[in-house]
Amino acid sequence: MDLIKLVEKEYLKADLPDFKAGDKVTVHYKIKEGNKERIQLFQGDVIQRRNAGLNATFTVRKISNGVGVERIFPLHSPNIEKIEVNKIGKVRRARIFYLRGLSGKAARIAEKR
Repeated sequence: MDLIKLVEKEYLKADLPDFKAGDKVTVHYKIKEGNKERIQLFQGDVIQRRNAGLNATFTVRKISNGVGVERIFPLHSPNIEKIEVNKIGKVRRARIFYLRGLSGKAARIAEKR
């Protein structure tokens, strides 16, 4: 088991910002289309974060044209160029799935001061 953790350690990213559920983030994700590469931005609220070493993931939810869109990103993926924390939210839960049932002003997250 220690050998696996030793091999995984070299693939872990060290320059990640500190964020949690409730924060508004912008993820700069590298997309390959044929032989071209481009960076796509995905901005939304983090609704959960799963920490499991190299397999750590986080889910970002945004509203696009009135439809809720959620995307799960692997935290240590080489396709993630950078993660920017835009706002730090004030929530009392680690997984805020209740946002799925809310819409409009009720779905806003209070900002931590």
